[in-house]
Amino acid sequence: MKKTQVVIAGAGPVGSVAALILAEAGIDVLLLEAGPTCALDLRASTFHPPTLEMMEQLGLIDTLIEKGLKAPVYQYRNRVTGNVVSFDLGELEGEIAYPYRLQCEQWKLAQLASGKVADHPHGEVLMSRSVIGFEQDDSGVTVFVEAPYAIEKYRADYLIACDGGNSIIRKWIGTEFDGFTFPEKFLCLSTEWPIEKHFDDLAYVNYMADPNEWMVLLRTPTVWRVLVPVFGSDDNAALLSDAKKNQIFQRLVGDGEAVKTEHRTIYAVNQRVAKSYRSGRVLLAGDAAHLNNPLGGLGMNSGIHDVWNLTEKLIQILKKDASDALLDLYDRQRRTVMHEFVQAQSIKNKQTLETKDSQAKHEAELAAIAADPVRRREYMLTQSMFRAREREAQIH
Repeated sequence: MKKTQVVIAGAGPVGSVAALILAEAGIDVLLLEAGPTCALDLRASTFHPPTLEMMEQLGLIDTLIEKGLKAPVYQYRNRVTGNVVSFDLGELEGEIAYPYRLQCEQWKLAQLASGKVADHPHGEVLMSRSVIGFEQDDSGVTVFVEAPYAIEKYRADYLIACDGGNSIIRKWIGTEFDGFTFPEKFLCLSTEWPIEKHFDDLAYVNYMADPNEWMVLLRTPTVWRVLVPVFGSDDNAALLSDAKKNQIFQRLVGDGEAVKTEHRTIYAVNQRVAKSYRSGRVLLAGDAAHLNNPLGGLGMNSGIHDVWNLTEKLIQILKKDASDALLDLYDRQRRTVMHEFVQAQSIKNKQTLETKDSQAKHEAELAAIAADPVRRREYMLTQSMFRAREREAQIH
C-alpha cells in the first residue's frame, strides 16, 4: 500500500490548484483523475480578480493571461429596449492588482496546474483512477482506487473530494446536498461567428435581459459562448439540434442557418450546498461541496477559494502547527460565504434577467449604481468577490 499525506480526487481546476498549493508547501500529494486526461470542460471561463491574485502567488498568472482575454468591462443589456449599463473594473486600477476579469477556459488552468504537480518532487498525478471507496480512522484514510488493470490502495492523512457535483465521496460520507434544481436547463452554444459585429461596443462579458429569452454572451480566446435557458419537454437531442440552434441565432444575429457552432452542451442547473464540508479526515471542495447557476462566473472561482482556504489549514496541521480542529473553521467560513454571498448572488443574477417586472426594476437600480461613483465601486468589489473574501476572514 502506497503512502502519501493528502489524496485529492478530481484533477479539474479546483483539485489541481489544491494539489499544487500543497506540493509547493512541501506536502506530499497524490492527485487522482477518473478520466484519461484533464477534461476539456467548457463550463467555466471567468476568473475574477481575487482568483487572479491567487494564481500570481502560484506562479501561474503570466501563462493564464497569455492564454486568456482581459475583460475589464461587463455589460447588462436589455434586448427589448436596447439599453446598456456598463461597469469597468479598470476604474479600480491601483486599488486591486488585476482590474479585470480574465476570460480563459477552465481546462487550461487544470492542465497547467496538474502538469506542475506531476513534475513536482512532492506531487504525483495518476489518470484513469476512480476512487471507489475509503476507510478512515484516527490516524488517516485508506483510499481504494480503480485503476485500468487493478484495484490500488493508498494511505493518506487526509482525502479531499474535488470530484464534482455528483461526488461519490460526498455520497459515501452521507452528507446531505440541500437545495433545488431549476425547472429549466441551460443550453450553451459556442461559435466563432463574429457576434460583436451585430452589436455596438459589445463587451467580452454580457448579460442580456429579455422576458422571452434572456441570454449570456461570453467571449473566450477562440469562441463566443452563448448561454440560454431552455424549457419544456423536449429531449436533449431536440435541444441540441440544428433547428434549435438556428432559432436562437436567428433572433440574435438575423441569420441562424449561417452560424456554425463548435460545441453544443446542455446541463441541469442546480443551487445546492452540502450541509457539512468535513467528515473527519475527508473534506469537500468545489462542486462536490456546492453547486450554483453559472451567472456571474462564481462557481469555479468559489471552488478555488475553497481550496485556498482549506490547504492553508491543512499545511498548518500537517506541519504540526495546529490541530485538525482548524478544519471546522474551514467548514464554517466557506459554507457561510457560500450561503450569504455566492448562492444569494447567483440566484439574484438569474432572477433579474428573466421577467419583465424584475428586469425594469433591476435596470433602473443598475443605472443608478453606475451613475454614483461610491455605489459603483462597492458594486464592482462585491461582484468580483472581494467582499466575499473579506467576509470569510471575519468568521472565527
